Amino acid sequence: MATSTPITAPQKEFLSGAVEIIPLALGVAIYGLAFGLLASQASMDGLQVGVMGGIVFAGASQIVAAERLVAGAGAFIAIVAGAALNLRLLLITASIRDIYAGRPFWQVVLGAHLTTDENWALILSKRSTGRQVGYWYLIGGGLTLAVVWIVATVAGFYVAHTLPEPRALGMDFAFTAAFIAIARTMWKGAHDLAPWITSFAVVALSIGTGVLDVSFAMVLGGISGAAVAGVLHHE
Repeated sequence: MATSTPITAPQKEFLSGAVEIIPLALGVAIYGLAFGLLASQASMDGLQVGVMGGIVFAGASQIVAAERLVAGAGAFIAIVAGAALNLRLLLITASIRDIYAGRPFWQVVLGAHLTTDENWALILSKRSTGRQVGYWYLIGGGLTLAVVWIVATVAGFYVAHTLPEPRALGMDFAFTAAFIAIARTMWKGAHDLAPWITSFAVVALSIGTGVLDVSFAMVLGGISGAAVAGVLHHE
């Protein structure tokens, strides 16, 4: 007797996530191109840009790491600054911890690696409408975003080398513009105010008093904001 595949089967859920993330992936491609252009100024090559996209796969962290390299801060500081910016992912993955419950370790690691602001927001949006989507929906969306991000960043890098003077385009401002866009998507309402103010105040005081380097001030600010959010039980 023939049996039909349930609509919630992993394969169908995976494909749904991969397709439905495409509108958001187009936005990711745009600042991926910008990152590629700017990565060329950090003395990175095309292979390094592609490998970084696959291993790190975190737009904001890659942007701040490249910015630190351009500023001459060194590789260690760049890595620390990028990691600090991604501390928010601890809270993001915690908010969908039910997705990972009971899964083997490799699936948890894969899911955590592929969780981004975009597919996290999408899965919460679908769930708010009553739709039952889970782990494989997250993975499908994450893989689509990963492919788009890697292709866009590498393309941006090679486009930079066809331009006589990339800086003349004003692409240096892309770092600032990208962070403004990222911050706007992260703001979920007034309940976010306390963690945001805490992070801002800690960074401002650390830099203003000269106690810490900019990169380490960001680390302390990120940890402080995440701690406040955790204490207030923000999802």
